[in-house]
Amino acid sequence: MLKLFRRYLNWVQNSVFEGEMTMAQFLELKQEAVQLMKKSEDSVIFYQLRDERYTERTTLGIEEGTRARFL
Repeated sequence: MLKLFRRYLNWVQNSVFEGEMTMAQFLELKQEAVQLMKKSEDSVIFYQLRDERYTERTTLGIEEGTRARFL
């Protein structure tokens, strides 16, 4: 799953990814994630932010990963 999400998004920390993607990319990622996950054990949560001006991001402590793009 890590390799899949890194193809589409930027790794932030542990199991957290962020980035911009088209709707087609989003649907493709969801489809691939469903095929990889064990439905009885795994879960994936997507947050869609429609407008960048209504977002705020604050990091406390060491920021892991890179932040090349932000959703």
